[in-house]
Amino acid sequence: MNIIRAATKDDLDALEAIEQRCFSGDKLSRRSFKSLIKPGAHSSSVILSNGVPSGYSIVLFRTGTSLARLYSVALDPDFRGQGLAQQLLAHAETQARERDCLFMRLEVRVDNPAAIALYEKLGYLAFDRIEDYYEDSCTALRFEKRLQAETGSLITEPPVYYRQTTEFSCGPAALMMAMRNIDTTYPISRREELQIWREATTIFMTTGHGGSSPHGLALSALKRGFNARLYINRSGTPFIDSVRSEEKRQVIELVHQDFSEQLQHYPASLEINPLGPAQFREILERHDHVIALISTWALNRNRAPHWVYVSKSDQHFVYISDPDTNDSRWQSETDFMHVPISINAFINMASFGRNRLRCLLAIQTPDSE
Repeated sequence: MNIIRAATKDDLDALEAIEQRCFSGDKLSRRSFKSLIKPGAHSSSVILSNGVPSGYSIVLFRTGTSLARLYSVALDPDFRGQGLAQQLLAHAETQARERDCLFMRLEVRVDNPAAIALYEKLGYLAFDRIEDYYEDSCTALRFEKRLQAETGSLITEPPVYYRQTTEFSCGPAALMMAMRNIDTTYPISRREELQIWREATTIFMTTGHGGSSPHGLALSALKRGFNARLYINRSGTPFIDSVRSEEKRQVIELVHQDFSEQLQHYPASLEINPLGPAQFREILERHDHVIALISTWALNRNRAPHWVYVSKSDQHFVYISDPDTNDSRWQSETDFMHVPISINAFINMASFGRNRLRCLLAIQTPDSE
């Protein structure tokens, strides 16, 4: 008789033993198991065969999104061939559905044909390949399965993803993703990331905003030959309501004035728009490549302005590529690429500050209307 239940601290010895028997490298430590058993944005389960712990699964959930990832699954070699791995996977998928997750993703070694065959049998589709992923330099395949029937857009070709390399360059990273996914010849690099940040920043890094201005990012795209249209719900200087120093306010206002004057040379590049739910939906439906300002509160409980690339949207979901991968030590780029968020949840998170600043920056090819 097989039973699957939540893993507890009493299972630590068994989990360690299973890990040692199943893997030669990339092993989870006892400390890691302790952390993953505790409450959090994850679920750890153990399968018992006639009362004996014989395998486990660990699922990660990206807070604020509709994405789950199978972080690890292992079955003691003595219990293989009995369908237990398939039961563990089915249980993991049920847990994800109960959290309203749209997709389950996972990574698997390219030299593990048995696991790959099982995933494909259960409806997982490969969508990406990552060289030198494991500690022995083995390549990984990324798989995805849709958990909600006929809902959500599976990845057919992964969007180009770029991880920001500083704490403050999410805007340039998001913009580069948009431009590269439009034009495959557009070069992305850390040098370009920092160059765009220098062009678009509002100057101050402490006691004031040091991130990228929506107007500055629009100019960066325009200067690189792309069409850009900034939809923003208010005139005036963005982010200034959080700056107390009068000197810094004056500098930020002066920078914003310069951005605004430069944008006047690009007709139709700026639209003051209330950006209510109806306008949000219409803009996201009309444009294929958008970067959006959000508050990170829904994702990591930090109130910070943050830029993400919206790689796709449909009737029910927005799909974001988030350049900041520092939320958790357990997560990989798989958790930040083409991430589904319900459109209502996204509209709620897509504002910042006391004045509820909202802005969407649509990027298009030069010949777009």
